[in-house]
Amino acid sequence: MNEDKTSMSNPNKINKDQLLDAIAKRANVGRKEVADVIDALEKVVIDAMKQGKEAVLTGFGSFLARTRESRMGVNPQNPTQRIKIPTVTVPKFKAGKTLKDALKGKEEPEESPSEPEAQEPVEPEVAPEQDAQQ
Repeated sequence: MNEDKTSMSNPNKINKDQLLDAIAKRANVGRKEVADVIDALEKVVIDAMKQGKEAVLTGFGSFLARTRESRMGVNPQNPTQRIKIPTVTVPKFKAGKTLKDALKGKEEPEESPSEPEAQEPVEPEVAPEQDAQQ
């Protein structure tokens, strides 16, 4: 069986290597630079969550930690036995508006990273004193 890794992977998933390649191509930067940024992002988000802070990427979503209180549960190996499930801190992700809208099909057309946005000329504001003199 000499199949490559991608043919055996789940077609409904994108792994870290595929994600790095896609970001590098879209941002037109090196794969190593993207890997460094993604690794730094992971560490910063984890550190923020450990401190009880929320890491927000406006439009995309928020990463936060929630405490799940202790509760009584059932032992899966012996359903007649009740067990206490301890308090635990769990990661949560809240999707932002831009992400939600994109998944609903309201996505705005993509801009090409190589084409700079055309900026409208800015007209200078006229001060009220100058306007009265004219």
